[in-house]
Amino acid sequence: MRSIISKITVGLLAFVVGLLFVVNNAYADETSGGGGTSISISPVSKILQLSPSSTYDDVFKITNNGDSAMEFEVYAAPYAYNYSEEDDSYKLGFNRENTYTQITRWITFKATDGSYLEKTTFTAEPNSSVEVSYRITTPESIPAGGQYAVLFAHTLSAIAGSSGIKTEASPGLVVYGRSDGETNASGEVTSISIGQTMTTDNTEKTIINGTGKVKNTGNVDFMASGKLKVTGIFGQVYYETPNTSTRSRVSVIPETELGVSDSWNDTPFFGMFNVEWTVSAGGITSETITKFVIIMPPALIIVAILLLTIIIIWITIVIRKRKERRSKFLA
Repeated sequence: MRSIISKITVGLLAFVVGLLFVVNNAYADETSGGGGTSISISPVSKILQLSPSSTYDDVFKITNNGDSAMEFEVYAAPYAYNYSEEDDSYKLGFNRENTYTQITRWITFKATDGSYLEKTTFTAEPNSSVEVSYRITTPESIPAGGQYAVLFAHTLSAIAGSSGIKTEASPGLVVYGRSDGETNASGEVTSISIGQTMTTDNTEKTIINGTGKVKNTGNVDFMASGKLKVTGIFGQVYYETPNTSTRSRVSVIPETELGVSDSWNDTPFFGMFNVEWTVSAGGITSETITKFVIIMPPALIIVAILLLTIIIIWITIVIRKRKERRSKFLA
């Protein structure tokens, strides 16, 4: 009898150990979709060094990728973020003027008649491009630090799709200007955490992820980034944020606190992992945290608890019987 119980115990222990150490190779199905507009802009960003009482001329290209002529209007808008108390976050907006968006007032566009205007319109033929010239004329005195604006190309002749609903597009070029004055590049990591669930497509999924927030406390922009590393209990690397990754990088402009994140989208439904997550504020400061994460479906957790309970009860019974036999033998 004892031999049979011992074999059962060994089998149960092996099963539990197997549950804890074997990583299942089944992955959740993912769906991806794509889309785009019929108009695009190139380049998407520009970095300029600004001096007082100076003029800068440059061009960008608007491409009509559709099969009909497209009329569009070009203009400059402030590139800034607005704080939302509703969800305690900063949201990109184009109507908040501050010390760092004065460049918007210095930008004009060359019209078809050669004059420079705050707004002007162009027409792009199907599958063709139009070059737009713009000019930045700085005043005698400009604030120290960064200056930020977006050059928009907003379609005026909207396209009617197959659904009959008109669609519009407004691609933009972000201008990052830096004055000759004193710059103060400073920031801080205000929050950092590691999680194992995410909400995607309105569904909560088991995905190992790292999130954090970086605040710009200076007067010039910097690049914030995050690096996620997931290893197994024996040191094998399952995921590491690529050095070329752009999804975990964000440009943080002054008076702004933005989030950075990355995730292991191929997280299996079962396993044990060591997770390391680092958030860096443009080389100014960085913070690293680690966490041991166990991914296990609820059904397996219940089975493991039941098996461990059975083992504990059996061991308790065996110990008690041995004590009883020993006491009888000594008597």
